[in-house]
Amino acid sequence: MDVLVINADLGPLHRVSLRHAVRMLVRRVAEVHEATPDRLIGVYPVPTVVRLVRYVVTKWRYSAGPAWSRQGVLVRDGRVCAYCGGHASTVDHVLPRSRGGRNLWTNTVAACDGCNQRKGDRTPAEAGMVLRFEPATPSWASLARR
Repeated sequence: MDVLVINADLGPLHRVSLRHAVRMLVRRVAEVHEATPDRLIGVYPVPTVVRLVRYVVTKWRYSAGPAWSRQGVLVRDGRVCAYCGGHASTVDHVLPRSRGGRNLWTNTVAACDGCNQRKGDRTPAEAGMVLRFEPATPSWASLARR
């Protein structure tokens, strides 16, 4: 279970594990903003959202998007295959890495194993496959919402 961490001004920051959230509560770095009703961990209600006690400057978060990661691509695409719409468990490079494609938000999409194998070392056009959406760089807020 992940817990959303929000800044003192109620802006979303990131998600942490339940264990990490409880440690933040014990250290009094954060307080419970929303919790699961009638469930406790020690003296604390089980948090779903924690709010930082002090404001953290996040100007850097808005200057550039989040760094690329495989997990981030799967979260951005909602674990839905960009080719067939099925459950995605892998990341596919639109322009294959063997042809100079890089690990960029705009060059990677979530894909199911079957579509990833079918596309192989080709571009979607060469493989006769159509992308259901255009890959884009996500914002910090959109990743935090998921």
